[in-house]
Amino acid sequence: MANPHVLVIPFPVQGHVIPLMELAQCLVEHGFIITFVNTEVTHERVLDALADKGLLDDRIRLVAIPDGLESEEERKIPGKLAEAIYRVMPGKLEELIREINASEEEPITCVIADQGLGWALEVAGKMGIRRAAFLTAAAASLVLGFRIPCLIDDGIIDHDGTPIKKQTLQLAPTMPLMNTSDFVWARVANLALQKIIFGAMVQNNRLVKLADWLICNSTYDLEPGAFDLAPEIKPIGPLLASNRLGNSAGHFWMEDSTCLEWLDKQPPGSVIYVAFGSFATFSKPQFEELALGLELTNRPFLWVLRQDTKDGTNATYVEGLQHKTATQGQIVSWAPQQKVLSHPSIACFLSHCGWNSTVESVSNGVPMLCWPYFADQFFNQSYICDIWKVGLGFKRDASGAIAHGEIKNKVDELLGTMTFKERALHLKERLMNNIGEGGSSHENFTNFVDWMKTQKSS
Repeated sequence: MANPHVLVIPFPVQGHVIPLMELAQCLVEHGFIITFVNTEVTHERVLDALADKGLLDDRIRLVAIPDGLESEEERKIPGKLAEAIYRVMPGKLEELIREINASEEEPITCVIADQGLGWALEVAGKMGIRRAAFLTAAAASLVLGFRIPCLIDDGIIDHDGTPIKKQTLQLAPTMPLMNTSDFVWARVANLALQKIIFGAMVQNNRLVKLADWLICNSTYDLEPGAFDLAPEIKPIGPLLASNRLGNSAGHFWMEDSTCLEWLDKQPPGSVIYVAFGSFATFSKPQFEELALGLELTNRPFLWVLRQDTKDGTNATYVEGLQHKTATQGQIVSWAPQQKVLSHPSIACFLSHCGWNSTVESVSNGVPMLCWPYFADQFFNQSYICDIWKVGLGFKRDASGAIAHGEIKNKVDELLGTMTFKERALHLKERLMNNIGEGGSSHENFTNFVDWMKTQKSS
């Protein structure tokens, strides 16, 4: 019997590539062959970051298709990438699948598409190939999307997603409190982009229902209310490289592993880990407030500062900060985050609250300080602070900034008691039970694998 051959396609940003790459590596351990499809730009970045590490099994083949844009400048225009993805990539994906199926002994038997790429499910269905959608965010974000018709009918939002009035709502008792101004589509750069994202969500609500399976990187323990409202979503998380005793892949930047050696020299439970993902940026005044706040804590800190956040005046400030806090802090351009969060010296995680970072932190029993930047990160913060109670948020001053004194005070509050740590460790224990034999995520994943191995097209 031929090995089942699965095509995996993520939305072309790092926070989506990494969990889908982890899923691909888990499937390889069950005998699957994987064709992992990125855009040409993302493909090159992933290859550069891998740089001879030998992290990927030879049964995972990385391939690329065009995103339809001519330059990096175009990719920086809000909404341009999303528009091009929907216009160009469906045809390119179909061409790729036909080429593979005509030339290889093991044809594509299933497509696993990022939930945000519903058109890929349409392509698979057109070609008679089984299809699954993978949600890289919290299940709550998709549940919110499913509720859009009700939100319109109830007069909460307009037909283009614009809030009719500012209010707070909670879709279920164990789901995040959501302000209408914090809806996923409302927390992006400008009104035009908000409408593009809202339109894409509405379209994907229809397309995702074409999937034979809808899986996500979460657990019933993290989001019971969301799964009660949408039982068709099956959690298979937490998907972590450490769970399979392997290494994480799919990063856009090379990891600086020297920070692990620095962590080895720090006392247990002492280090503030600071990382804001692949998108967040700061003004120079806010950057300086954060740096001063970390310095004032008098605690060791490990701060991830991407190269693209060190340009101009920030570059000079970073150099001065590195010299000034050489005995207190360590600054790296990118870190092996899962290994950092599992290190015994880590006390807390100051984070943008992206879903991957949130899952990685709670899976390691690490309390969080929440600094959300955009999209779903605001109701991830609500999960962390209001539902699970394993972290604290910051208050902004009259100018909208987070001052150095607020940063120091929240660090002291979070680490001044064992309450947050104890809750985080209890949550970690429950999450790890999900992936063990008999756990709900383990059973969902096993059923998913068994379904794909039947190799029958729909």
